[in-house]
Amino acid sequence: MPSPATRSIRLHPRLKYTHGHLGIAASLELPFRFASGSLPIRSPTGMAAVWKWKPAVLLLLLVMTRPPAAEAGGANATAPCPLDLGYVATLPWDRAPCEPPVANGTACCMTLLSVLGVGLASRLRATGRFRLPSAGASAACLRAFSAALAAPPLSLPASLVPGCFPVQSQFAISPDYCAGVTTAAEYVAVAGNASVAGLNASCGADVASMSLCNRCLAAGIDASARLTAAAGNGSKSQNCFYLTVLYAAGISSSAGPDSPVTAACALGLALSTPSPTTSSPTSSSASHTNIAVAATIPIASLLLVSLVALLVWRNRREHTKGRSIQISEDRRSRPRPNTGSVMFDICELSKATGGFAERNLIGRGGFGVVYRGVLADGTVVAVKKMLEPDVEGGDEEFTNEVEIISLLRHRNLVPLRGCCIADDDPDEGKQMFLVYDYMPKGSLDQYIFEDGQGRRRPALSWAQRRTILLDVARGLEYLHYGVKPGIYHRDIKATNILLDADMRARVADFGLARRSREGQSHLTTRVAGTHGYLSPEYALYGQLTEKSDVYSFGVLVLEVMSGRRALDLSDPSGVVLITDWAWTHAKAGRPGDVLAQALRKEPSTSVAAMERYVLVGILCAHVTVAFRPSMPEALRMLEGDMDVPDLPDRPQPFGQRIAFDEGETNFSASSILSGGGGPLVDFGDMLR
Repeated sequence: MPSPATRSIRLHPRLKYTHGHLGIAASLELPFRFASGSLPIRSPTGMAAVWKWKPAVLLLLLVMTRPPAAEAGGANATAPCPLDLGYVATLPWDRAPCEPPVANGTACCMTLLSVLGVGLASRLRATGRFRLPSAGASAACLRAFSAALAAPPLSLPASLVPGCFPVQSQFAISPDYCAGVTTAAEYVAVAGNASVAGLNASCGADVASMSLCNRCLAAGIDASARLTAAAGNGSKSQNCFYLTVLYAAGISSSAGPDSPVTAACALGLALSTPSPTTSSPTSSSASHTNIAVAATIPIASLLLVSLVALLVWRNRREHTKGRSIQISEDRRSRPRPNTGSVMFDICELSKATGGFAERNLIGRGGFGVVYRGVLADGTVVAVKKMLEPDVEGGDEEFTNEVEIISLLRHRNLVPLRGCCIADDDPDEGKQMFLVYDYMPKGSLDQYIFEDGQGRRRPALSWAQRRTILLDVARGLEYLHYGVKPGIYHRDIKATNILLDADMRARVADFGLARRSREGQSHLTTRVAGTHGYLSPEYALYGQLTEKSDVYSFGVLVLEVMSGRRALDLSDPSGVVLITDWAWTHAKAGRPGDVLAQALRKEPSTSVAAMERYVLVGILCAHVTVAFRPSMPEALRMLEGDMDVPDLPDRPQPFGQRIAFDEGETNFSASSILSGGGGPLVDFGDMLR
């Protein structure tokens, strides 16, 4: 039995990494794949004390899904370290977490990652090159870093660096790391001059206050979005976030990354606080302390999760992969008592889909592939084969989650019929399937966007778009308020809105749903969702509430009304995000300019109602949580039963070349960072 100071964190194995927005804080990475398992963490006061840190930037997890390609190429053991690490002994960083006895190794590793990030950003500033040139150089720099920490006046244990950075090649760059970007010049070319100009303007001056640091953060959102769009939605784009943070600290900052203020804001480095008896009570030192505290908050939560996952990954490498999971016969091919779910047999699903034939493939996503199938009784179903079938907690947890989802019944939700677990195929290994009702009209995106071959289904009329959006709003209202506890979907987008035979919308893919505790928000160890639809507080800080779904719904409304994608690099104005683009037109008094060409042909009597939908979409997708309506309020606005309030200001689009002054409204996450009480950390996850 573990001691009272020992707690076990379970990491869900089906971690989804998507291309969320940049977080200008704690830009540090660990090169590993997450895996399932649990790890005891020891501290004098237990995990409760650790999680008293406020929620933080978890987007760093996006860059941690695989070792860099340079590792595969082998390390040059004689390569010199190109970093000047003299700052390690002179920069006023808080060394307390690493001083012996090290009571909390995770906090120490968080700090060391930030300190090393200063050196990487400094090299970028001096040479214009990101990260380190080779695996050998990465290993050499880790050895030099260890020596600098062990030398006076720091005199820290020599074992810290090997323990925190077991993969010595993790800081090496490679051409496929992020859209081919390896230099600062390539970064500008890919991100775009206007976007980088916004980053330089926001991060180049003093960022000592929380509002100024948040402005830098918001500018980075645009730059990161452009890199992500250029890299695509594959795993390579997940590293683009890290490069944007290094660019902000190393290039954009006029003071340089070794400035305490820059290190605190851009790299999340906790600074040492002078004693009240020796420090001067100037406004400058006070602001430096404030930004240090604010920046320490994000990195604490992030790297705790990261290091836990690293050790879990190392532990799992020692075990064989061919683990056989036995499924008892009483769980196959039969209804489960007192539930609406069915345990299907793999043979039945194979027969229904023609052996999972390519001709029956109707969809493919990050979590699985979907086939059309016909059961023995003639029922047409959609069979989703999950790409990552391992489930922490075992098959019982998987089936229990299926039961929860299958009990949800609403006119605007896609019903889940049941599931299947199979492990008797030596070639396929373990397999998991979800079986849904089949929606014959496909997904909403097929009607509002062109596919890869330039094809699109017939344009939707205004009446159809209105009905579809009302259906989606009612479905989300039911998830949030119609069940107890409420459920957050987390991945509302056009591809997850399916249309039945009557062209009525149904919200799909409840595999991403998360149960909530009434009156509380969630801090999630990984951000699940799709780039462009994620709310800032969820993408940046991992904080999940019903307003996260409201934001995604607002983006969906704008897509449906405009025919424009959430991220669009083709706009001549250079504005990438649909939310910024629509807000610009609305604030200029031209909400009608947002409407798709097909809608502009509708009778003039419908214009006011269509413009109201545009305004509701903009309001729902506001960057500030407090300005967003709830789903019931949004539904009443769409139905015309509630007035749409005047649109509150929001940051100007950072895709344009603009200047800033203190009087402007900025994106702020202060409400997230200053909420009362400790965060709720729930590592349990609904199946996907």
